[in-house]
This record gives sequence, C-alpha cells and structure tokens, in this order.
Amino acid sequence: MKNINGIWIGICLIVCAGILAGSYTYKYRVQNTVVVTGLGETEFTSDLIVWRGWIVAEDYDMVKGYAQIERSKKKVFDYITAKGIDSSAVVFQFVNVNKQYESLYAEDGRYAGQRFTGYQLRQEFCVESKDVDAVENVSREISSLIAQGVQLEVMQPDYYYTKLDDVKLSLIEKATADARSRAEKIASQSGGKLGKLTSAKMGVFQITGANTNEEYTAGGSFNTFSRNKKARITMKLEYRVK
Repeated sequence: MKNINGIWIGICLIVCAGILAGSYTYKYRVQNTVVVTGLGETEFTSDLIVWRGWIVAEDYDMVKGYAQIERSKKKVFDYITAKGIDSSAVVFQFVNVNKQYESLYAEDGRYAGQRFTGYQLRQEFCVESKDVDAVENVSREISSLIAQGVQLEVMQPDYYYTKLDDVKLSLIEKATADARSRAEKIASQSGGKLGKLTSAKMGVFQITGANTNEEYTAGGSFNTFSRNKKARITMKLEYRVK
C-alpha cells in the first residue's frame, strides 16, 4: 500500500508541476505583448446637399386649398430653377390633407364638442444636388416668396459626402500605420523587437463638424448639418514583442 500511495503522490506531483509550468508559460507569453491604439483623422467638404421644405395652404374649401397649393408650387419651382438648379433635382411629394377643428366650451367651462374650421394642405418638396453653393443660397433666400403669398416651412439643409467609403478606408490605413509606429517605438525603447500581430480591433467611425466641439458617441456620430466635416477612426492593435 505504501508503494501504491507513493506512486499516486508522484503522479500528482508531476501533474501539478505540468500545470504550473503551463501557467507560467502562458503568463510569460501574455506579458510579452504590447497593445497600442492608433488614430486616423481628416477633414473634408461635403459634395452633396439635401434640402427639404413644405408648401402650406389653409382653406374652408378643399378644392380652393388645393388650387392655392398648385399656385405656390409653381412659384417655388420657378424660383429654385431660376437660381440655376437643375429641374431634375427638385422633387415634389403628394399633398397631405388634414381637417382642422377647434374645441368648443359651454359658459360654465364644460367641453361642448368641436367645430370644423377648414382644411390644411401640405406638400413636401426636396432638393438634392451636388451644386452645394446654389442650393445653400436658395435655402437662405426662399423666404422672399412669402411676400408673394406663399406659405412655407423649410428645414436647414443636410450635407453629405459621396466618397465616404474612400475616406473610411484611408483612415483605417492611417490609424493602422499610426498604431504600428507607436508599437515599434515602445518595443525599441524596451530593448525588444516587434513581432507578429496577434489582434486588431477597429473603433467606431466618427463624423463631426470641422472646428466644433461635438462629442463622440459610443455608436459613432454622423454629422449632417455642417458642410465642412472631420472624420476619425481608431485601430487597436496587439503585437508580440521578441
């Protein structure tokens, strides 16, 4: 029995020694890595503008209201195209018609129902063009049509860039090169040499207005209200160090 117990004890010691050796090897391997984050960023100017607005008309007679929409639509279209914007860039949507009511109350303040006051008609229009300057000017000056009896509601233009994929690829390349340069300096200052890349993780793509203090978001920001923009991306790389 003593011999058998001695054998089992010996086996246990060998197994434990193997586990400890493996743990040490793993710890040594992990410690001989360097993790760096590289940054790639650039500024660019939008080459596509999208501007939206609504033509509004109100009348007790729906037919008259629609006729007013048609007259206003022509004025808006003529005004936009007269500024040098191609007619194909201007798109009008269907006309929405809503019945309008006002609430009625008795002398004692109790609700007494509602009364029909007429129709409100709204037609959305959208201008999408690469002539950013021309559409910008129109969006600022379109209010002059109000003096001609046109009821308008307009939005601030949205700005986009049609070659965004190229920008993203370029930034990934820059961020990767920046991260590798940092890793090489760290390894060199530590008396080592950069080895094999073991992992790479790309950060979220951020687009903000140039020269603004916009905050970055965890899901990635996508600025559309600034014509001049800044894009950035990070790359987190892990290398072995020899």
